[in-house]
Amino acid sequence: MPVLEVHLVDGDHSPAEHARLLEILSRRYAEVLESPLERVRAYVTVHAREHWATGGETATNPDSEPAPYFTAIVLEGRPVEQRHRLLAELTDLIVDVLGATRSRVRGRIIQVPPDDWAIGGVPASGARRDEIAARRR
Repeated sequence: MPVLEVHLVDGDHSPAEHARLLEILSRRYAEVLESPLERVRAYVTVHAREHWATGGETATNPDSEPAPYFTAIVLEGRPVEQRHRLLAELTDLIVDVLGATRSRVRGRIIQVPPDDWAIGGVPASGARRDEIAARRR
């Protein structure tokens, strides 16, 4: 299930930084969620400067500073402590890998009901029934 998307402005970071970020975020995501790495999906979405605004100013402003945003999707039932750790550690990695200013990084977790997430066309509520039940206990 774990899906992670990082939104960045085109030109703020190199393709090598994008690749490094995806590799390290994927591993940490799997570690925090105690999920096999092969289940993790991670991607960077790059936005044109004129399509990104922070604080009411577009990134076309030469004084604009990068303000990365991430979304992490998890199945409902994950403990709040685990979700908070995920937010903190993903932020840490974005700061470390991209050199972003911590106060400018934003992120959120979206919880999805297991009946609304498919794994190979089968709802996760059935495909991962035992794992989901153990998580709720």
